[in-house]
Amino acid sequence: MNVNIHHTAEVDQGCRIGEGTQVWHWSHISSKVIIGENCSLGQNVFIGDNVIIGNNCKIQNNVSIYDGVSLEDYVFCGPSMVFTNVINPRSEFPKKNQFKKTIVKKGVTFGANSTIVCGITVGEYAFIGAGSLVHKNIKPYSLVVGVPFKQIGWVSKFGEKLDLPIEGSGITKCYKTDCEYELINGNLKVKENNED
Repeated sequence: MNVNIHHTAEVDQGCRIGEGTQVWHWSHISSKVIIGENCSLGQNVFIGDNVIIGNNCKIQNNVSIYDGVSLEDYVFCGPSMVFTNVINPRSEFPKKNQFKKTIVKKGVTFGANSTIVCGITVGEYAFIGAGSLVHKNIKPYSLVVGVPFKQIGWVSKFGEKLDLPIEGSGITKCYKTDCEYELINGNLKVKENNED
């Protein structure tokens, strides 16, 4: 199998790692993890039990992904960002039976040091700015920043800010890919450049 695991990494028996994936220094992958193909896990990454990571994901240094989190394909997790899995943790009262699911759709970017509170869905190709606190669902293609986060715009699949209002309706194109984006009642629809 073509998987590159650094000798300092701890990979527990039972996990599944796809072809072409790289695991770097001092990372720990728990036993019930599924990781897709062509992923990169940077230095000091922790992946907890029952985490699912799709293909072509990039997990940068010092990221923790805890039990209950699922990442679809092409998700980017910036350095030192973190997911949670319990709403109201207490050291005195373990709550492992209260883990909440967090679903991250295809193509999402999490900026460095962002924090994702559990029990939400992050829509495809959303872009979360560095240091942001995400505590509720995010619409696809949203550009969000702040603590707590606020939507400040829309982004293309390529990651470029789109010339559209946050609310209402409008049409624009991504100048990098020529894809057309239409905002209808606050929801963005994408028309690929090869569609009729």
